Amino acid sequence: MIGQHRLILEPREVPLGGVRGMNVLRALPHRNLPTIGAWCFLDRFGPADTRMRVEPHPHIGLQTVTWPLVGEIRHRDSLGSDADLRRGQLNLMTAGNGISHSEYSIGEEPIPLDALQFWVVLPESARHGAAGFERHTALPGVTLPAADGADAAATVVLGEFAGATSPATVHTPIVGAEIVVPAGTTVHLPLRADWEHGIMLVEGAATVAEHPLALNDTLYLGDSRESVEVSSAEGALLFLLGGEPFEDEIVMWWNFAGRTHDEIAVARADWEAASARFGEVEGHDVRIPAPPLPDVRLMPRGRRI
Repeated sequence: MIGQHRLILEPREVPLGGVRGMNVLRALPHRNLPTIGAWCFLDRFGPADTRMRVEPHPHIGLQTVTWPLVGEIRHRDSLGSDADLRRGQLNLMTAGNGISHSEYSIGEEPIPLDALQFWVVLPESARHGAAGFERHTALPGVTLPAADGADAAATVVLGEFAGATSPATVHTPIVGAEIVVPAGTTVHLPLRADWEHGIMLVEGAATVAEHPLALNDTLYLGDSRESVEVSSAEGALLFLLGGEPFEDEIVMWWNFAGRTHDEIAVARADWEAASARFGEVEGHDVRIPAPPLPDVRLMPRGRRI
């Protein structure tokens, strides 16, 4: 049993380096918490003026969820997808047994860029399946009646929230929603008591469950809550993520989510050998090489909460 918590997940700065040449803030995985529901990874890249060039690289066993805040991003993958993405739209890529993709900012010059990048780990029933890509330009919105002040608003990016369901494909019970809280508002966000949740402060200032958040902090709430109070004096943009606790232990390394060291080692070898498993991304003559595996066996990330 998880129970209620109020644990701040402070993000750490991670240099992506190499051909990516940019730093990100990473909130998940946390040393004590590998997943929130099936969410297993959360990066924020930006805000910055940058020329983003993420060359082709592989994934297995997960979905990538790209949620732009500022700027435009071009996605290309080994399925032949070629899609530009901007504010309010969702790119959802399902890796299954293997896919590769690239991400570029639009144009040749540095542009203002800010986005959230999530991974969702796939359950056993889907992680060996076919790869897929979806682009959603219309997502459901929800009005959240305020206890004080103006009503808040939510966009349901993934899964279910407050009676609305995203059209994006999911494989576990999950929620991902952007929440806009006007200045001077107090609102109670409805939650499922059997799910665990976390809330990230993306912009502005907010107090969640009586706990003031710093910018880019994620407050882990645990489960056993039917709602959570959020208030903001100056206005806030937040992202709610959660879902049914993910029971399987996972092994995450580089861009892969598996269950054992051997699975990861095979995927790495397949990528280095240019196996058909990951296909090719058209329009590129460079791709990101896999780093060397560590000298010790990779082990599952254990939950300490």
